[in-house]
Amino acid sequence: MSVHRARTAAFAAVLTAAALSLTACGSAGSSAKSGDAAGGKNAKTATSAADFGGMDALVAAAKKEGKLHVITLPRDWANYGKLMDGFKAKYGIEIEDENPDGSSQDEINAVTSRKGQDRAPDVVDLGAAFATSGAKQGLFAPYKVADFAKIPDTMKDADGLRYNDYGGYISIACDAKKVSACPKTFADLLKPEYKGMVALNGNPTKANAAYSAVMAASLANAGSLDNIQPGIDFFGKLKQAGNFNPVEVTPATIEKGETPISIDWSYLNAGYAEKFKDKGIDWQVSIPSDGIYANFYNQAINKDAPHPAAARLWEEYLYSAEGQNGFLGGYATPALFDAMKTAGTLDTAAAAKLPVVEKPFTTFPTDDQTTAAKKVVTENWAKAISG
Repeated sequence: MSVHRARTAAFAAVLTAAALSLTACGSAGSSAKSGDAAGGKNAKTATSAADFGGMDALVAAAKKEGKLHVITLPRDWANYGKLMDGFKAKYGIEIEDENPDGSSQDEINAVTSRKGQDRAPDVVDLGAAFATSGAKQGLFAPYKVADFAKIPDTMKDADGLRYNDYGGYISIACDAKKVSACPKTFADLLKPEYKGMVALNGNPTKANAAYSAVMAASLANAGSLDNIQPGIDFFGKLKQAGNFNPVEVTPATIEKGETPISIDWSYLNAGYAEKFKDKGIDWQVSIPSDGIYANFYNQAINKDAPHPAAARLWEEYLYSAEGQNGFLGGYATPALFDAMKTAGTLDTAAAAKLPVVEKPFTTFPTDDQTTAAKKVVTENWAKAISG
């Protein structure tokens, strides 16, 4: 798998019983010397930069550790490549990016199986279901970045155990040189001229991007956040019509022409449009007006991070204007978008490149709604597209 990644698998672990366990590698105990803050306060218990005596002290503690271990961050996903490069250039801290094409479940597995080891991830970037369940399991450390109060209440845990970082909309994109007229709605996708063309970013029982496409399809077909079955039925019809393409979308499948129509996150599709211009691919992106659905990913710090000061400095960087505009540069909507717009720190040129949304999606599903919907998808997806 590639950047399409099962990393989008923000799929509730409790619903997909057998999660792949990562091999516990590395040695234990290396973090015991890491991150003592000003006044002898250990970085593992610091809940804000103030606990270090301010940002300068946090930076000094992080530089002393000298390393940050991240996991499942593809460089071409939401501009993470430039963000990691920017962090290293600014602070001189090396970043180890393990398993960039892995899943949210892989991240949780690494946190739990490598507890106390120097190969444990310092921070995680998770889909909503995993972030919520991880917080409930006590896996994360509470930490509030400098602009924590400016993150909308609906986009964070009140204690700072996890908070939204970036998000986007489900979009429909197509190679305009291979498709006579690009579809712009879910209803369009059933047209006979799209035989074998419509693909997803992963399997909706495992990958959040694909699951979210099913939810968007449900909203386009008289479903709701409480009823995802119409979305499953829609893809069943798409399969019966011969339009569904089982190949999972990656940049490689787009370039090879194997997936001429893709339902995926807006920031990925918009990024592909830019990436493939020089290769003669006219990748056009639309937010379907009949199925508008958005979702955000979450940052969290491993409670047992081997580099706890660097972990906290990474969060400060991601929620600074530089970091948030970095996500925006990757066609993702940052959590502090509105606050930065008000403050005049938003990169307006980058914001202008985001795909047009007819009506912003503002009502996000609750944990209970997500859990129930994913259970329905797990039970019904395979039979809907079989045959």
